[in-house]
Amino acid sequence: MHYEIHGGLAQYVKLALGPGEACWAAKGGIMSHTDGIEWALRIPGGVAGAARRVLAGEGIGLAYLQARAGNAEASLAGNQPGKIFTWDLADGPVITTRGSFLAAWGDVDISVTVARRAGAALFGGAGLFLQRVTGEGAVLVHGAGDLDDRRLAAGESLTVSTGHLAAFAATVDYDIRYVGGVRKALFSGEGLFMTRLTGPGRVLLQTLKRRNEVTTKQS
Repeated sequence: MHYEIHGGLAQYVKLALGPGEACWAAKGGIMSHTDGIEWALRIPGGVAGAARRVLAGEGIGLAYLQARAGNAEASLAGNQPGKIFTWDLADGPVITTRGSFLAAWGDVDISVTVARRAGAALFGGAGLFLQRVTGEGAVLVHGAGDLDDRRLAAGESLTVSTGHLAAFAATVDYDIRYVGGVRKALFSGEGLFMTRLTGPGRVLLQTLKRRNEVTTKQS
């Protein structure tokens, strides 16, 4: 499959699919497609997967696009201005936070995993359920605003404000850290906890908080 990422402030991706080629796309991610494309709603993981996907905030299903003729094209985009990053699954599985998954293709398995630490699940901002993509192929991650690509060494830690985590390698440990002090919690705008990530592995940060994160905080 051939693809090109276009745009600056609000990027989108244009896919060129050959006959029989297919890809998964996020809920609401289709911007346009030619007549050679057919798509349907599919639920990775069946009924059990659907329940977890709802709890993860990703919607029950994903769009499954397939080319029925040559020279078929589809354009995909995120739901707010941002950048698109290509995650090669040859580097290992990726965990995407709410709203960061845009597309995937190849021999991939898309599932929903449970945060390994109870504190991170309840207070880490990304939630108890996170989307996990494994297999052979590529995943497109959409980051709100610009993307900061970090690589953490074994044992190296990074503290991230809630809502700024887009995706991370499955090898990265995901936990929370108390900001310390009632005054900081009430007036810093960061809440009681921040996300704590410990390597080894890749971490993608987004410079803008997701709209749902901002809405939740304001409400």
